[in-house]
Amino acid sequence: MADRLCDEILAGTYQDDDRIPSVREYAVMLEVNTNTAVKTYETLAREHIIYNKRGLGYFVTPGAREQILRQRRREFREQQLPELFRQMELLGLGIEDVVGEWQHLNR
Repeated sequence: MADRLCDEILAGTYQDDDRIPSVREYAVMLEVNTNTAVKTYETLAREHIIYNKRGLGYFVTPGAREQILRQRRREFREQQLPELFRQMELLGLGIEDVVGEWQHLNR
């Protein structure tokens, strides 16, 4: 649930200081228990991705997009790239093969 909200921030669905759906609205939208949504919002608030305006709801913290990008890039470098490189080596693929595929997909 937190990843989805972060994905929406990255995609520009929600921008700095935009109001996001209430805990209940988001829980209904994703068909999850309200308690799950509450915990997710509390976690994102602790990470300064969103903030609460009492009586008004939750909003996107200014700079949240950049913070999410930094965190996800670090996780990608530390968790996914090592496995990708291992698989490339096992399969005999070079960086040129990957770049070629990337260019082919982005035409």
